[in-house]
Amino acid sequence: MSVLRSRPALRWLVPSAAALAVIGGGAAAGTIVANADPALPERSAAQLLVDLQNADPEGLSGTVVQSADLGLPGIAGLLGNVQGSGGLTSLIAGSNTARVWYAGEEKARFALLGTTGETDVIRNGSDVWVWSSTDNTGTHVKLPASATDRTPPVAPSGLPGSPQEAADAALAAIDPTTAVTTTGTAEVAGRTAYELVLSPRDADSKVGQVRLAIDPEHHIPLRVDVFAKNNTNPAFRVAFEQISFAVPGDEQFAFNPPAGAKITEETLPADTHRGKPDAKTEKEAEKALADAEKSGDLKVVGTGWTSILVTKAPKLDELEKAATSAEAGSTPEGVEAGKLASGFLDTLEKVDGSWGSGRLLNGSLFTVLITDDGRLLAGAVTPEALYKAAA
Repeated sequence: MSVLRSRPALRWLVPSAAALAVIGGGAAAGTIVANADPALPERSAAQLLVDLQNADPEGLSGTVVQSADLGLPGIAGLLGNVQGSGGLTSLIAGSNTARVWYAGEEKARFALLGTTGETDVIRNGSDVWVWSSTDNTGTHVKLPASATDRTPPVAPSGLPGSPQEAADAALAAIDPTTAVTTTGTAEVAGRTAYELVLSPRDADSKVGQVRLAIDPEHHIPLRVDVFAKNNTNPAFRVAFEQISFAVPGDEQFAFNPPAGAKITEETLPADTHRGKPDAKTEKEAEKALADAEKSGDLKVVGTGWTSILVTKAPKLDELEKAATSAEAGSTPEGVEAGKLASGFLDTLEKVDGSWGSGRLLNGSLFTVLITDDGRLLAGAVTPEALYKAAA
């Protein structure tokens, strides 16, 4: 049984349940062995995938740092001038730091450390707290007695992911178009770790490699690096800067709101599922996607690493007119939004070809094409791949 099914809260911190399916999915994951540090026995790529599947730490705590340089200096500079966009800016070009604690399925805590305060998500038995020290506000959710098999709430949108979440996304992408190898060992958070390397085979992919550093004793990912093709520095990294596998004490999960705090109280009904969506929700989502594809509003071209999303979008001249109109508006908020939209469009490169014409956002790991005739194409692929799909 997958540890992520028996202990869902580990989705915050430990590896993906996809590993066993990956081995049977056609990826080359058994022929190359890690050139291990003398202190570590050799492990093949397939063995490391099984290690990830079987990870089951009793507890841990540590500091996680997420950093990114997505090759979009114009966008990062534009967002840097917008009040309240600091978190988004650091996800494009910058870093975020968080602390994590885990002491069993009913005790987990994630704390994002900001320059002006801290945001916490704490699960302690049937109590879940989401807390912001900046404005002294929070939400207290009381879980029903049947919630022991459910995950705690996901951290608020915009917070940095854990090595676990990054590993999940990387492992989910493994298919026969992926080369899975090992390169030896890496030093992470003061620990020697095995390195598992995922490399797209398709030349159209902008991703060069994804490297997972795996703890040899506890088998969780300590670091995940995503490299753009032909680059030696990671475009995205999420890693433990410090980690301990001692079980944290109960005091780490006790939360008492400070004086004057504004707390919103919520109680979940007994039939609420916070983890896996129910069958009805999944069917509704599948139907909505099928309807969008049938109507031509959305489709996916290609598979795996080089999948391209194609959807309808406003025509570029309409976007430009809307931005100009907003800039000339009467409210400060509207003017600011108009300036931001105009600035964003100005950072995009004008491109054209047999497919038509439009604007291109060309990052280190992905590209986005907005066409003059009202289409949007996006993927972790080269611009040429988008042009081909647009044609």
